[in-house]
Amino acid sequence: MPNEIATPAQLAPQAAASSVPTVKLLIGGRLVESTTTVWRDVVNPATQEVLARVPFATPEEIDAAVASAKTAFKTWRSTAIGARARVFLKLQQLIRENMKELAAILTAEQGKTLPDAEGDVFRGLEVVEHAAAIGNLQLGELANNVAGGVDTYTLLQPLGVCAGITPFNFPAMIPLWMFPMAIACGNTFVLKPSEQDPMVTMRLAELALEAGLPPGVLNVIHGGEDAVNAICDHRDIKAVSFVGSTRVGTHVYNRATQAGKRAQCMMGAKNHGVILPDAHREQTLNALVGAAFGAAGQRCMALTTAVLVGAARDWIPDLVAKAKTLKVGPGNQPGVDVGPLVSKQALARVTGLIEQGIAEGATLELDGRAPEVPGHAQGNFVGPTIFSGVKPGMSIYEQEIFGPVLVIVEAASLDEAIAFVNANPNGNGTAVFTQSGAAARKFQEEIDVGQVGINVPIPVPVPLFSFSGSRASKLGDLGPYGKQVVLFYTQSKTVTQRWFDDDSTGGVNTTIALK
Repeated sequence: MPNEIATPAQLAPQAAASSVPTVKLLIGGRLVESTTTVWRDVVNPATQEVLARVPFATPEEIDAAVASAKTAFKTWRSTAIGARARVFLKLQQLIRENMKELAAILTAEQGKTLPDAEGDVFRGLEVVEHAAAIGNLQLGELANNVAGGVDTYTLLQPLGVCAGITPFNFPAMIPLWMFPMAIACGNTFVLKPSEQDPMVTMRLAELALEAGLPPGVLNVIHGGEDAVNAICDHRDIKAVSFVGSTRVGTHVYNRATQAGKRAQCMMGAKNHGVILPDAHREQTLNALVGAAFGAAGQRCMALTTAVLVGAARDWIPDLVAKAKTLKVGPGNQPGVDVGPLVSKQALARVTGLIEQGIAEGATLELDGRAPEVPGHAQGNFVGPTIFSGVKPGMSIYEQEIFGPVLVIVEAASLDEAIAFVNANPNGNGTAVFTQSGAAARKFQEEIDVGQVGINVPIPVPVPLFSFSGSRASKLGDLGPYGKQVVLFYTQSKTVTQRWFDDDSTGGVNTTIALK
């Protein structure tokens, strides 16, 4: 995922424009107007309309958010687990009731189609529902009579103040991956959403307060590189969760762990779909087109590389024809399949990589540059784009394009395709399309990628399981949501106990052994 964290050098100090709404900070249970002099426009990517202005929080405001979370932790950590769970039962109800509003905000500031925006919110809602089951997840273990009259048991206790840094491409889902599980486990939280599209995140934070979160349990700050560094460095933050680009994620992981914090960073990807000749043709073509071009390709799990095996190489014309049926336009219009890219910078980057692909010798099967979108000449639009004849070393293969661009490579056999995928340093996701159970099993056993789909193009697991990207796509041992994230947001405490009757007798034991 390309870098989405703005640096101070990219922004000129300026006061918030009085005619445009300002995005607030959430500190101590209150929405607070920032005193900063550095602001950024939140822009509708289909029209360039300025929707709001987001502040880059001052160091004092960031400290206040962390201090509020630290104070709230003193009581929240001992709040009954059932009371914590009931907050998230209420939150999931409020999200359902406000789904249309949340999706409309998301579409306006990020560009996704309304159905995709609702999907973004819904996948986060699933994690809220999971958090409501925390009583079944945060269980310790007990061994009875490990020695004479001695029992040993473990407790999973909260860490303290935790923090999350989220990207622009899923401004509802990924915040909901983070703060509900952390808070349900008894921690308090400081969230820094993307400065490009913070409005839907703020609405979710308001709903969390309405659901009953006490003041200070959830705090939200805004900013760019300085805010990220402040989170990594702050002595009172115990764990940092990050989703975003590999460059920023590596920086966050190194800086946070050097400061003694736990860190989990989900980062960039190059996801391959391996298509065998026996695959169901129509279903596979639909899956490839949807996974490559949905959300304008701005997904870390987008299926960006099709590996056509053997006779499947003859499918390219059908794939191009299928992609041509997709409608490009603003996300709030009915029937639109591909919305705009999030910013002018993203548009320039994607079109520049398309030009590099042509210059480096790949075959441009479908050119999506400068599509006609009536009434939206200023929108950040790129239509479905397909390259064939792509080789390792080409920029369009080596880089994560993060746009609606599908690259096609060819392989003579399943073994060759597996070796090709495994040679890529990233391991976020992959998929195989086949009607052969033997081929599918061989693929799942031999592929070195953390999340595998079998006739499923985007194999993001439901919250009963953990997101399990691997290799260069992930830093840290534990993934977001699921059972793994409970371990991430808690610390184990082992208790060994013995109780004596009033008339018990015994001698002095000078050995280490329990008797």
